[in-house]
Amino acid sequence: MRAHAARSSGKTLSHSSSRLIHTASWPRRRCRRHHGPPPPRRSWLPRQRGERGAPEGTELYIVGVHLYLQDEHGRILLGLRHPDSAYAPATWHFWAGHCEREAVVACLVREAKEEAGLLIDPGDVGFMHLVHLIDSPRALPRIQLVFRARSWSGTPEVNEPDRCVEWRWWQPQNLPAVVVPYTRTAIDGILARRPYSQVGWA
Repeated sequence: MRAHAARSSGKTLSHSSSRLIHTASWPRRRCRRHHGPPPPRRSWLPRQRGERGAPEGTELYIVGVHLYLQDEHGRILLGLRHPDSAYAPATWHFWAGHCEREAVVACLVREAKEEAGLLIDPGDVGFMHLVHLIDSPRALPRIQLVFRARSWSGTPEVNEPDRCVEWRWWQPQNLPAVVVPYTRTAIDGILARRPYSQVGWA
């Protein structure tokens, strides 16, 4: 079903509190890139001196880009991850993607259009929060960057139904019970006007 998938033409949209956005079929050419398993790593060991100029002891990081949207009622947009997702199944999360060899704002703008049908002007994007995350001692550390778009065009669409099954707007003081932990950490930090949080570090 492709209900509620109409886009606007250049204006920020209003959203009712009970509105859900669903769709069942969409081109799946980019499905592996949204909220999927992390990119394959060559090694968890620190990189050696001279490899692309990295000094000895430098470690690879995965950079995640996240979109923090609030509507005119102050509600935050979250997506419900598919129950069969390898990461955080049946859990609410920001729109997110892994940054490739590109500027992070360019990544956010491009992927938001391709994966959620949202049109965002890079000039309307501002940094909100950084979460420095490590899941386990042997996992690659992650830098989770959260940006806010002050305005956008379009209605959120479920373009990758095998990853995200619905979008919904939530009051920040009344989030769903099951939220990706670092997503909740980032929202709490943003509400408290803190630019930085860390998770998983001793």
